[in-house]
Amino acid sequence: MSTLPCDPNRLRACATQIVAITGELAARGWTPATSSNFSLRLDERHAAITISGRDKGRLGIDDVMLVDLDGNAVGSDHRPSAETLLHTQLYRRLPDVGCVLHTHSLNQTLASRLYAGAGHVRFTDYELIKAFRGQATHATTLDIPVLANNQHIPTLAAQVDVLLDAGPLWGYLIEGHGAYAWGADVAEARRHLDALEFLLACELEMRKLHR
Repeated sequence: MSTLPCDPNRLRACATQIVAITGELAARGWTPATSSNFSLRLDERHAAITISGRDKGRLGIDDVMLVDLDGNAVGSDHRPSAETLLHTQLYRRLPDVGCVLHTHSLNQTLASRLYAGAGHVRFTDYELIKAFRGQATHATTLDIPVLANNQHIPTLAAQVDVLLDAGPLWGYLIEGHGAYAWGADVAEARRHLDALEFLLACELEMRKLHR
């Protein structure tokens, strides 16, 4: 293994944060099997991200590795998450993004299937819309995009680039898959993810009530 091009203490600190947030989300049932992936920006050229195939409910700091912002492993023979490029593109494009969370909750997965045809989930007049950065009032409409699932991650990343070009965005769904949410740090990314989860649950319940 080559010498890491970063402060190992910084990597360890990032890994500790990732393990903590992963444990919380796994306890909520949002990371079934070995699904989901989580990352933190380490510096202007690197990110810390979960190693592929690890049980997120039993994650330790050695289950987090370093990648560059092209998604390549740095200083390790481990394989990063297959979806690493969906994390690093956010760090490359958005300098204020410091954390990316990807989960597979039941609500996220069901909603991604139900709203795939529309291409988005629309939230209107919910108080919790204000949990997303830049949203100052509930009296608005917030669309969360739904992308078709694709095993070719560069294709998905290109579609996300189009969404980012269109304006501010703090999350999206992938059909039959789950959600991505991000923020300046772990706390903000978690707030965005929690708000998205709650709003999806509301919309799914409303569909039941109106059948």
